[in-house]
Amino acid sequence: MENTPVIDLKTQRYDRQLRLWATSGQAALENAKVCLLNATATGSEVLKNLILPGIGGITIVDEKMVDRHDIRTNFFLEPSNISESKAEAVVNLLKELNEAVETQFVNKSAHELIHQEPSFFDSFTLIVASNLHASDLASLARICETNKRILISVSSKGLCGAFRIQTHEHTIIETHPENASDLRLNQPFKQLVDYVNSFGDLDALDQTDHAHVPFIVVLLIFVDKWKAEHDGKAPLSYAERNQLKENVRASMRTVDEENFEEAISNIWRLSGSTNIPSDIQSIFEHPACTELNSQSNYFWVIARAVHDFVINEGQGQLPLSGKLPDMKSDTKSYVGLQNAYRQKALDDLQSVTQRVNILLDQFNIGNETLPLDAVETFCKNAAHIKLIDYRSIREELEQPKLDLIENLLTSDENMAYYIIFRAADRFFTEHQRYPGTIDGDQVDDCEDDTNEVALLKEQVIKTLEDMGVTSGATLAEEYMIKQITNYIRFRDHETANLAALMGGLVAQEAIKLITRQYIPINNTCVFNGIASTSSVFNL
Repeated sequence: MENTPVIDLKTQRYDRQLRLWATSGQAALENAKVCLLNATATGSEVLKNLILPGIGGITIVDEKMVDRHDIRTNFFLEPSNISESKAEAVVNLLKELNEAVETQFVNKSAHELIHQEPSFFDSFTLIVASNLHASDLASLARICETNKRILISVSSKGLCGAFRIQTHEHTIIETHPENASDLRLNQPFKQLVDYVNSFGDLDALDQTDHAHVPFIVVLLIFVDKWKAEHDGKAPLSYAERNQLKENVRASMRTVDEENFEEAISNIWRLSGSTNIPSDIQSIFEHPACTELNSQSNYFWVIARAVHDFVINEGQGQLPLSGKLPDMKSDTKSYVGLQNAYRQKALDDLQSVTQRVNILLDQFNIGNETLPLDAVETFCKNAAHIKLIDYRSIREELEQPKLDLIENLLTSDENMAYYIIFRAADRFFTEHQRYPGTIDGDQVDDCEDDTNEVALLKEQVIKTLEDMGVTSGATLAEEYMIKQITNYIRFRDHETANLAALMGGLVAQEAIKLITRQYIPINNTCVFNGIASTSSVFNL
C-alpha cells in the first residue's frame, strides 16, 4: 500500500486560497500588519475578511464606548458590550475567527494618533480608515504618502458606500489573466519547428495517430503548405484564413476529429501580434526602469533585464511563458510539444537571469532583494505584468480631474454619491455633525428632514464649486435631491448588509494589494445599494 502524503493543518485550512495566490501570496499575507481606524461595522467586516485567510496581525484604534446603535449593525458586538471599549470588544470577538492572527487594540482616537503620534503608522503594511473625518483623512493620507504605506478609506452610510485606495506605484507580476498561453504560431521558434517537422506527412499516419496530433502541429503544417503555394506569404486576411479553415476541414478523416476541430477554432491565433503590448512598453519606458540605481526595486531590475532581452536575443519578443492550454492529444505527443515550449522558455529564462545578475552587479544591488524564483515568475507572466500609478488623495483634492468629473456627473448616476459623501464631510466641518443628526441623535420629523436636505444640498453645491464644476455639468436636480434624501434617511448610520458587502469589497482589494497578485481597482469605488450598481472612478 502506497504511503499517502501528510498534509499539514495549515495547508488544509488555507487550501482554497493557496490555489488562488499560492504560497508566495500567503506568505505576503501572513507577514502583513493591518490597522483599522474606527471600529465601525464596515471596518469590522473588512478585518473579518482579512483574519479568515490569515493576515499577520490587526490593530483596531477607537476611543469610543459601545452604544445601542453599534450593536444593531455590528455583528462583532453584543448587548453585553454596551459601555465597554469598542476597540477591545471587537478585537475579542474577531480573534476567535483565527487564533494564528495577532490582535491588538488601542483606546485612542484616530485624530490623536494622526496629529500627535504619526510614527504609530510606520509599522503597518496597510491602514484602513473607516468613516474618518475628511480633515483627518487628508492628514493621514499625507503620512501614508510620505512613508509609502497602503491606505484604504471606506465610508458606508445606509445603502450606499464608497472606498478609495491610495498607495505608491503598484507593480504586479502575477495578474492571473484568463488566457496566459503564448503559442507563437505566427512566429514559431526553432524548438517548435523541429518538433512539428518530426511528424512528417500527416497523410501517412494511421487513424489513431492522425486523431491525436496536437492542433498546434496541425495548424503549423497547414500554414507551411499555404506558404509554399503563396510565395512564402502567411494567410493574413479574413478570406485567406477562411480558406485555410476549409483546407484543414478537408483533411479530417472523420466528421468529429477533435484535434482538427481545435485547429480550425484556433486559426485566429495566427493573426496575433508579436509586437510588445503598449502597457508593457510603457513599463519599459518608465524612469524607474531606464534609470536603475542601488535602491531599485527587484521588479524594475527584472523589467530592465527583460527589456534588454527583447531588443537583443529576444528579437523583439518577450520571454516565452511556456504555458500550454489543454488540447486533444495522446500523452506522448502532448509531452513532446510541452518539452519544446519548456525548452524555449528555459532558454529565455537563462538569458534574462544572466542579464539580471549583470544589472545587480552594475548598480550594486544586493541579491537579497530578489525573492526566490522572482525572475522565473516574471518571465512566465511578462506579457501580463501591470503598473498602476495611483494618484494620492492630496492630488485628488488639490488637482481634481475636472473634465472627468463633469463627464461622470452627466453619465454615471453613482457619481452623485461620491459628491454627497464629500459634501457630508464638508457639512460636518461647518456644523460639527453629520446630515440627519443633531447632537448625535437622529432627526425625526419631516420638517427637520426637509431642512437637512436643503442644508446638504447647499454643501453639494459648494463642493462642486470647489472642484470648479460648472452648474450645467451636474446631474438633474431632482435626481440629486433624491440621492441626498436617501443619504439623510439613514441618519449617518450603517446597515449590516451593506457593511458586510463593503467589507468584502475592501478586503478583496486589500488582499490584491498585499499579495501583489490580481489587478486592484484604480482608485475609487462607489456602491449604490438602492440600484444594486457599482462604479469605479480614477479620480
